[in-house]
Amino acid sequence: MLLDRQIRASLMLRENINDLIALAAVAEERSFTRAAARLNVSQSALSHTIKALEQRLGLRLLTRTTRSVAPTLEGEDLLATLNPCFEKIEARLQALNDARDQPSGTVRIVAVEYAIESLLWPKLSPVLKEHPSVNVEFVMDYGYTDLADSQCDAGVRYGEQVSEGMISMRIGPDERMVCVGAPEYFDHAGTPETPQDLTDHRCVNLRLSTHGALYAWEFEDPDGNEIRVKVQGQTCFNTINPVLRAATDGHGLALVPERLAAEPLASGALRTCLEDYSPYFPGFHLYYPSRQRPSSAFEVVLNALREKG
Repeated sequence: MLLDRQIRASLMLRENINDLIALAAVAEERSFTRAAARLNVSQSALSHTIKALEQRLGLRLLTRTTRSVAPTLEGEDLLATLNPCFEKIEARLQALNDARDQPSGTVRIVAVEYAIESLLWPKLSPVLKEHPSVNVEFVMDYGYTDLADSQCDAGVRYGEQVSEGMISMRIGPDERMVCVGAPEYFDHAGTPETPQDLTDHRCVNLRLSTHGALYAWEFEDPDGNEIRVKVQGQTCFNTINPVLRAATDGHGLALVPERLAAEPLASGALRTCLEDYSPYFPGFHLYYPSRQRPSSAFEVVLNALREKG
């Protein structure tokens, strides 16, 4: 019963709105003929609409003569309320129409600090200046974040870590993790020859947000077999940049992305070891649900991040 009343109320509201639009057109044109042409309806249908509205309200809204049509006092009072509302609606619809050519909206991306600083921001910074209505929110997380739970539109992971059922797009080159240390550390503690030798060295740990576990250092032997080593050390961080800094300051060995360490390696502030056990792997990919319909803002982000060449 309640549902039936709601449906009838909805239908009545829709009918009233259409009739009020017709009333405003007639009042503005001061003619049923011109208003009918503007609304693309017949003159008789328009006349019937206005009469039906007047009967429902129990008021005469228009004064009709052989030469003109004009609102009554009651009609003027009603139109004084209606016209500003119609103008606001029309302006908003026009703005939405204009927005089709002006991408807008907010895109939330979850990624590790290294991906945000080395790939996302350098690619998106110039694009955001070109599209002032596009907003991007970066969420830094080292765990395997669920996009739905975190209310994020997309995430960034290495290619081999992207879950099934996701659309994946490469946004960066192949990567590799390298074991690095300061020259003074190697002079004091020596150089490990195999990944297993790391258990005898002081290392800088990284604690992952997923389950709060320490990151097990990953290597690969010449035959392609995976090697995982749990290392020990005096310091531990939960983001990668401080890990690199600690290694540069001589606090131990660190396993970091080679591109991240490019500058201190080039200057000699760091040296690598175990390079034969450090293979390349698929670089960063942007991923998002296959069911997601990209917004205009998301399309801007996709085009900016897509790996060229």
